[in-house]
Amino acid sequence: MALYLNILGIHIPSYGFMITLGVITANLFALYPLRKYKLNFDDMLILEAYTLLGAFLGAKLLYLFISYRDIDWSRMLEPQYFNYIMQSGFVFYGGLIGGLLLFLLAGKIHHIDWKPFIIHLIYLIPWIHGFGRIGCFLAGCCYGTPYDGPFAVQFPEGSLAPSDTTLFPVQLVEAICLLILAIVLAVLDLKKSYPHTIAVYFIVYGILRFLLEYVRYDAVRGHLLALSTSQWISLGFVVGTVCYLIRAAHKQKKDMVP
Repeated sequence: MALYLNILGIHIPSYGFMITLGVITANLFALYPLRKYKLNFDDMLILEAYTLLGAFLGAKLLYLFISYRDIDWSRMLEPQYFNYIMQSGFVFYGGLIGGLLLFLLAGKIHHIDWKPFIIHLIYLIPWIHGFGRIGCFLAGCCYGTPYDGPFAVQFPEGSLAPSDTTLFPVQLVEAICLLILAIVLAVLDLKKSYPHTIAVYFIVYGILRFLLEYVRYDAVRGHLLALSTSQWISLGFVVGTVCYLIRAAHKQKKDMVP
């Protein structure tokens, strides 16, 4: 567990390294569905570039929104403080929403049929996210509540997490669940041709994130009426997706009536 990894004498931020590793492996795994469904690789790269940019901007903007009271805005013109704020603090749901918006924008600008890409590659989101959570664990961010049970962890001094007590390893729990979810979604799409993998992802992750928020202990949560910002967004995704599935099922049933 360390903010930086020493690789061949080079100090690399552990979080950034894990995200990069997740993106690289995701692109390698994408080669099979691209070939199976005859999707254009160049189109995927364009959509991916926009998505990653949107994810970065969205994750940072939501972080700034929910933590605006904790930021010393009078110091934002100081290069060192500005760099600190820009390099730390990201909220996944902001990244998900921002990434999806720019994904759709890329499809419109470049006249790409984006639907088959998101349907057949949706599992890459929890895959990359899972690697990101391992990066969170290494850096000590997004840490769990004080806990002394099985698998409790104690972070070293210099970590972003408190080093004076043992904590629940919420980052690793989420990482394992995300990687399992990614594998399940891939199997559903590639082997079962299941048409609602996107809905499965939104519902399962929404429920998972809602529950894990109760064992998060890092300060930047954002709260409204006893729920965190991410819990409210999780509820929105779950309820919205369920409503969509009910409406789609009703429409399908209606179309089948002679």
